[in-house]
Order: sequence, then C-alpha cells, then structure tokens
Amino acid sequence: MKEKATDLSDPLLRVARFPGLRALAWSSGHLYASRGYELLVARIHEPSDQISWQPRATFRPALRRRLSVTNRLTTRLFRDGFHALAVLPPGGLVAAVPGAIITLRAGETEFRQTHTILRGTRPLHLTAVPGSSANEPTSGTIYWGEYFDNAARDEVHIYASSDAGATWSVAYTFPKGAIRHVHNIVHDPWGDCLWVLTGDYGDECRILRAACDFSRVEPVLQGQQQARAVAAIPTEEGLYFSSDTPLEANYIYRLDRQNSLQQIAPLTSSSIYGCRVASRIFFATMVEPSKVNRARQVRVYGSCSVRTSGEPQAWNSLLQWQKDRWPMALFQYGNATMPDGTNTTKFLALTTVAVESDDQVTSLYAVGS
Repeated sequence: MKEKATDLSDPLLRVARFPGLRALAWSSGHLYASRGYELLVARIHEPSDQISWQPRATFRPALRRRLSVTNRLTTRLFRDGFHALAVLPPGGLVAAVPGAIITLRAGETEFRQTHTILRGTRPLHLTAVPGSSANEPTSGTIYWGEYFDNAARDEVHIYASSDAGATWSVAYTFPKGAIRHVHNIVHDPWGDCLWVLTGDYGDECRILRAACDFSRVEPVLQGQQQARAVAAIPTEEGLYFSSDTPLEANYIYRLDRQNSLQQIAPLTSSSIYGCRVASRIFFATMVEPSKVNRARQVRVYGSCSVRTSGEPQAWNSLLQWQKDRWPMALFQYGNATMPDGTNTTKFLALTTVAVESDDQVTSLYAVGS
C-alpha cells in the first residue's frame, strides 16, 4: 500500500515496505540489504511492487549470534547482523559485522573474516575510494576508522586495504589524547579528497580534509560540538553535514569549497545518517538520552534541491516515527539508517529501528526532483 507522509508541504510517497531488511549500500540502481547474516540485492525500479530480492551471500558467525539474530529484540540487544557494506567495482564486497571485517570475493557466495576488531565491536562506516586501470575501474582502497569507547584516549587508527579487503594495515594514526574515536570517512569525488569526522568532546570534535592516500590531513573545523558529526554528503558545491551532539541543539550545515560555513536548518535531535537522491539531500535524526534534545520522534529532513548560485534552499521535516517502548540503553536508540554508496534511482531508501509500527523495516519513498 502506498502511503504519503502527513502534514508536509513536500510529501514523500512510500512505495514499498520490506519488514526484516536493513538497507546497507547502493551500487547505482541496485540496493544491498541484509536479513540477519544473509545479504540480498535488488534492482530498484518502477513499478516498485515488482522489486525482487535475490540472495547474494551469507556470513556464518559464532553459534551465539546465529541464535540471537533469529529474534527481533535479541537482534537489537546484541547489535547483530551486517552494519556497514562497501561495494567494490570488480564485484567484491567488504562488510562490518560485530567483531570483524569480512570480505567477499567476486563470484563467491560466503563472506570470510579478514580482520578481527579488538577495540570496540565495529566501525560505523566503510569507505571505498575507487581506483582505475587502463581499461576499467578497480577496487582501489577501502578505509575504516576505529570506533570504541576509548576512555583512556589511546591512539586511534584508520585502517586501509588495497587488495579488495584481503589484508589490512594502518593508514593513519591519531596520537594518544587527540580524539576519542572516528565517526566516518567520506570520499568526495568533486574535491578529490576524504572527509574524516571524529569526536566527541572539545578538540576531539573535528572535520578534517585528507588526501585519498592520507599523505596529507588538515583540520577544517575543530573544537566545538557543532563539529561533532557522523553524516556528511559531498556535492558539487561543497559538503553538507549534520551535527551529532546530545549537549546542544543540532543543525544541518553547508561547508562550501572556499571553507565558508553556513548553518542552514535546525534539527530536533542528533543526526548520524544522511544521503543524496538525485538533486535532493536527506538527514535523519535519532532519539537518544539528552537534556537538550528531548524529542521522542525519529525524523527525516529533506532539501527542496541542491542549492544553486544565489537561490535560497528550503528544508522540511518530511517523515517521522515515534520511539517504541523498549529501553534505549539496551534495545538501541530510535533511528532511521540510510545506505551508503551512489544511488542513481529516484527512490529514498531507509531502515527504521526502535520505532513504533516500523521497527527493523526498510522503506522506499518516491522522491520528486
């Protein structure tokens, strides 16, 4: 059944609903999603009611996780399943699951573990920087940054693989006391660079610009909670990002190519997911404990279009869900996760978790230009 978002001037139309799936990554017109430790893929097209999910690969975790992932609440409690995915041009895949980085070679159907995560349980994102040869794209380099509690403020590593995830080495290290952990690494094809986002307090909050091989890393924003970010979307004109702080009000920002920063829209809570669909940008807020951000609704904010020179840009709250009754400390914050990768369709994909009616549901929305 098709559903429209309510009370909004620019509604989104929900055209498909897939319970039990988590959207992970786009690869052009194909969307990868997981059900537990099984990875599926579908070509997203119109009519949307004829979308067919095909098995792509599986991962075999420890017995305890094979049991806990079979129940909706224990899946949330133990943070089971796939959490990040990078799609590589030759057909390989690299993913993050609890405690490990796993790799799928082109033509295979079962992931194998190639790195054990010793600090924390997983990175928040994986980032693939495409390479190229004389004839076709190559897998390039895959990056991820350590995300762990780090109460002692030990050094923090960014890992890299240049062989499609088969082996991993340290590409860059933040010295002891510099940051708490890495939130995200985002490839910017227009700027030919990487954006590195770190947290969580004081000078630990940084938005850095790095060369694609980490031979150069320079701070662009630092030292304030509004530089504490996880979601960032590069565009031709600059970088859009949303702040992720429980200590202050949150906003959407635009950092242009001359490093001029503009606060462009308020948010009702912290935001750690964003994406781009055609000329439009979206950010999702989450429900987390905060004395400042008291909203109990997960919301999706969207732009009318990517701003052009001299024209104002309007942002609206387009979708919302109520946090469900389960304690967030154990059963996760209410959120709407958005897949990484490049989306060439006219559909917004997102997965809601810990919300009423749509817990662990992937939805597709038709997006106007």
